[in-house]
Amino acid sequence: MSLVLAVDDTRALRNMLVDCLRSGGHDVIEASDGVEALEQLRAHKPDIVITDLNMPRMNGLDFIEAARREPEGRGLPMLLLTTETAQELKDRARQVKATGWIAKPFDPDEILSLVARLA
Repeated sequence: MSLVLAVDDTRALRNMLVDCLRSGGHDVIEASDGVEALEQLRAHKPDIVITDLNMPRMNGLDFIEAARREPEGRGLPMLLLTTETAQELKDRARQVKATGWIAKPFDPDEILSLVARLA
């Protein structure tokens, strides 16, 4: 199975994501914002990242942009998980080379299917 980095500042949502991923047989490391996520990326070299968009210290788009400059993040699948739907945010997600965009509340089967396909 895959090692997934789950990033969300809301503990309850992060826990739901972690439970979903673990129920699918994946190992999960967690981070509460983009700064912590960069540290986890470097330390653990995950197979895929699922990150929230709106977070303190460093948001999901800034995290993906920074992660793409790291050797561990260059070709890594990175999915944004968010309630946002604004086109300019989706355009920025493409600019920073986000792999995909998942709407909250998420469908556990969709998450597991994407991880299986991308990781």
